[in-house]
Amino acid sequence: MILRAENATRQYFRQGKGTNVFTALHETNLSLESGTLTEVIGRSGSGKRTLLNLFAGLLAPTSGKIFAGDTDLYAMEDMERSKFRNEAIGVVPQGQTGLKSLTVLENVLLPCEMYGISGREQQAEELLRKVDILDLKNVYPSELSGGEMRRLAIARALIRDPGIILADEPTSDLDDENTRIVLGLLRECADSGKAVLLVTHETEAAAYADRVYRMEKGVLTEVPKEEE
Repeated sequence: MILRAENATRQYFRQGKGTNVFTALHETNLSLESGTLTEVIGRSGSGKRTLLNLFAGLLAPTSGKIFAGDTDLYAMEDMERSKFRNEAIGVVPQGQTGLKSLTVLENVLLPCEMYGISGREQQAEELLRKVDILDLKNVYPSELSGGEMRRLAIARALIRDPGIILADEPTSDLDDENTRIVLGLLRECADSGKAVLLVTHETEAAAYADRVYRMEKGVLTEVPKEEE
């Protein structure tokens, strides 16, 4: 499935002197294609997370559209869009997102439990093995390092085998070894046929990407290969 933005913008209204409209994302066209890792780099506040949230079905565009295949994502009812997101899109959020009251294994299974899907324990354990934290399946998030938490988040995003992976600063504050592990896992996802979007402020991730874009003040520009 291809997820694409067509002439998508996002504006916010705010009080203050001068104009009361802030444009977080200017008119943007971008396709996330199966088997491709697309990287968007940019500083904090540049608009890259706004773009990710539009693709995730979490933030409606002010104008333009977001399509999942031939379906307008924001023409769906809220419950229909939430169900679609849970089935088709795996989101790796920034920061520590494990529920403290659940074990690592229970956190990975949460997207299934929310929709009454059972019998995924073996699949969850296989994902934990793949991200090299199977031995931590019965511990709680408070006992994990930052790198282990990122790998938990990736396993949770993959538990329903979505065709689209959206990763928000997944290597933030990680050491070099864990950065390589996380970026390698996202590369493997793309190589297995998934469409992967990585938003980050770290330029070294470009070595893992098929396409690289730069976001500055809400404007998306493709970065030629020779500039990577």
